[in-house]
Amino acid sequence: MSVLFGLLWPLERFNTVVLAIGKAIAVTALAIMVGLILGQVFFRYVLNDAPNWTEEGARFGMLWMTGLMAPLAYRMGGFVSIDMLERALPRVISAVLTLILLSIAMWVLIVAWDRGLNNHVDTISGRGCSSSLRWPFGFEIGKCGNKFQNSYQYASLWVGVNLLILVNVELIIRQIIKVSGHGAKLTPLRADDFAGAD
Repeated sequence: MSVLFGLLWPLERFNTVVLAIGKAIAVTALAIMVGLILGQVFFRYVLNDAPNWTEEGARFGMLWMTGLMAPLAYRMGGFVSIDMLERALPRVISAVLTLILLSIAMWVLIVAWDRGLNNHVDTISGRGCSSSLRWPFGFEIGKCGNKFQNSYQYASLWVGVNLLILVNVELIIRQIIKVSGHGAKLTPLRADDFAGAD
């Protein structure tokens, strides 16, 4: 059991720090996304001429916001779940069922990791250039020159899945500790990040 606690502590600490940084970046991406959408609406309906890059810029922000917030929501239990069966079962059987579901989720995440890398980031479309997003001040970076490379957007899926895998490993270790009867020694995950999400 001490081995599991030895594995859990650094992973728990790492996830806490990385997810806090991801949350700050995601909130910034959300603010930028909302600003771009409001700007597009203003320019389209007031001046009758919206910049063509605002839609793609908002999508860029939305993708990264989702990729960085999904692991935090998963860790805190913020995803929608149907837990009638889990609540109806005895505590030990319920804990084993949760462990099985977390293992299935890990399998899905491993498949998503492969798809995120090989079907999005490292593909012809991922290596392609954005149609309208350009680097500011005329900077030229990489093979796309002053345009963004599409992989900068698509990488959000792959980064998000990597973070989800780390969170899932943490949750599996925590569940094994709970099943073995040592759950009282675990520090509870902070749920105050989702105050009012019920």
